[in-house]
Amino acid sequence: MLSVSFSRLALSLAIVTALAACGASTPPAEVAPVATQAPAPVVPVFSVNQEALTPLPMLKAADVAADVAACGDFAGKVNGTWLAANPVPADRTTWGSFDALGERSRDVQKQLVEFAAAAPDARGVDKLVGDIWATGMDETKIEAAGLSPIQTDLDAITALTDGPSVAAWLRKDFAAGNGFLFGFGANPDFKDSSMTIAYATQGGLGLPDRDYYTADREDYKTARANYLKHIEAVLTLAGAGAGDAGKQAQSIMAFETRLAKVSLSSEELSRDVSKYYNPVDIAAADAVSPNFPWSEFFKAHAIDAPAMFSLAQPEFHAEVSAMLGDTAVADWQAYLRFHAIDSASPYLPNAYVQQNFAFYNQQMRGQSEIQPRWKRVLSAINGSVGEALGQMYVEVAFPPESKAKMETLVQNLRNALKPRLENLEWMSAETKAKALEKWASFVPKIGYPEKWRDWSGLSTTRDSYASNLLAANRFNYQWNLGKIGKPVDRSEWGMSPQTVNASYNPLQNEITFPAAILQPPFFDPNADPALNYGGIGAVIGHEIIHGYDDQGSRFDAKGTFSDWWSAADRKGFESRTGKLVTQFNAYESIDGIHVNGDLTLGENIADLGGLAIAYDAMQATLAADPASNKDIGGYTQAQRFFMNWAVVWRRNFKPEELKVRLTTDPHAPANFRAIGAPSNMAQFAAAFDCKPGDAMVRQGEAKVAIW
Repeated sequence: MLSVSFSRLALSLAIVTALAACGASTPPAEVAPVATQAPAPVVPVFSVNQEALTPLPMLKAADVAADVAACGDFAGKVNGTWLAANPVPADRTTWGSFDALGERSRDVQKQLVEFAAAAPDARGVDKLVGDIWATGMDETKIEAAGLSPIQTDLDAITALTDGPSVAAWLRKDFAAGNGFLFGFGANPDFKDSSMTIAYATQGGLGLPDRDYYTADREDYKTARANYLKHIEAVLTLAGAGAGDAGKQAQSIMAFETRLAKVSLSSEELSRDVSKYYNPVDIAAADAVSPNFPWSEFFKAHAIDAPAMFSLAQPEFHAEVSAMLGDTAVADWQAYLRFHAIDSASPYLPNAYVQQNFAFYNQQMRGQSEIQPRWKRVLSAINGSVGEALGQMYVEVAFPPESKAKMETLVQNLRNALKPRLENLEWMSAETKAKALEKWASFVPKIGYPEKWRDWSGLSTTRDSYASNLLAANRFNYQWNLGKIGKPVDRSEWGMSPQTVNASYNPLQNEITFPAAILQPPFFDPNADPALNYGGIGAVIGHEIIHGYDDQGSRFDAKGTFSDWWSAADRKGFESRTGKLVTQFNAYESIDGIHVNGDLTLGENIADLGGLAIAYDAMQATLAADPASNKDIGGYTQAQRFFMNWAVVWRRNFKPEELKVRLTTDPHAPANFRAIGAPSNMAQFAAAFDCKPGDAMVRQGEAKVAIW
């Protein structure tokens, strides 16, 4: 995955598409109706506001600081002026290239959902998104409903009497698609990626990471104090007395701290994918957590108990079992009641919405103002029926010619990687052959799915926002579990077309580029080669290289988790990636907190390799079309290539948001990504005539060369 986003495209300005057919209309008054013939129905026509489709500018000369040396402060030269003029908006915690594209996509989506909600006879995906939009925007009805959408759950929690009754409630809650205590779902089998199995993983924490509960860093201690106040405030809103709410908050914090102590950190989970794979049979799983029998869990889901599933992070599940035996039922009730309310807060009356925002967005991440309701409702639609909305989105926002051009770019990047693999001096011939086999089997997914998901089993109404979203949660959960024990459907997408992002899936050896990222500053069919290869080309390269990063390299050409490297090759690889860890560990971000080179290693490997092969692909394109190899705005194609790479990574952060990311995000902060890979590349030094000793020239043992 690239970062908090990658997706979008420059579009024609006059796209008009009929999205829904409605009932017949009354003919004009001056035309007498024909008694024997019904009037022709009027088909509503959807037309996207042209401003929402106007491409954002790519590299702008006015943003480049002439008085800043590229070899000294490259990010400052390319992005400093823009960053100073574009602070983080009050209703956001970051603002940069990704965010600007996200807003553009959201503007198109808003027009689509408003159109769908206004259509009286909407069907299919139009009805789904229209119903959720209409009920989400009906604040009067939401306020009147109060806690009623979740009252049945709250009453059931109040009725719990002991550990076995808690376990029974958890099974029922999970079957309804609401489980919070741990993660459960279907994914390809690490050892046979053609088949789908069940995975149970750790969960249950309200703070972002284990370290927030156990470490003494100042911002962690502040977060714990604020979390206690938040828990108490939520319980008070729901009717608990002030003293009782405070006591329950303390018990919930102690409960979650106990879970945190047996949880793995974000770094551990990101840097060792094997932590997700612990295949066991039902008997072995029950032995780990005897107070939470997995045979009963599968039965509650109406699923035949599998011969094997992955009980990932078994220490966590063992502790949950122990807590079902030794923790007072009142403490379980407090924990379950709070999370039932807190997780539903964004869809409940405004008092709950505001409290949820005050802690998770304002205190934790530094967001000054809550987003307007329409943005929040649109986010809920994307989270619940995102592909349904995406089916509407691509009809108006992704011309077919863009997909064709992307396919060419992907092939050019693949072609650029092959000779690099073939000529690696540190990789043996045997391992190299397997690396090339993986290269040959990459599957690109561009724009949108070839086959759209079937939503016919999901029923929505205009009655209740929360009920619609709960129904969608249940439907999506059951849809996911329906894959267990079946062959993997390789046509499925993990992201919606309107998402500004890109990804690599090691279990399928596939790279995905949603429609929304295919626009400036990443891609413009009318731009010079340098900008496209420094933008979307580097994105493509980044995702391809993920197949060979420290975790992707543990999966073979078929997506099977296997050790296909020789010991010597792995050692040579790790000696090089270790230098990259050292490089990023040295970057100080904020308040003395450094980037975590281990946590961010996979993304930094992908940046370095992806940028290198994108540069090679650009040079091949320029060689094939010498007329395109021209200076523009006083900069060469090589310079413009690296400058657009930096443009992609221009981004401002609220300090609180940045601190959370430094603990949990496997991506380094954007300003370090702008300089990290180029500083290791001789091509960058040559492009800007940098000399040894310049900040952007890493030398000797400090220089990282992998692919």
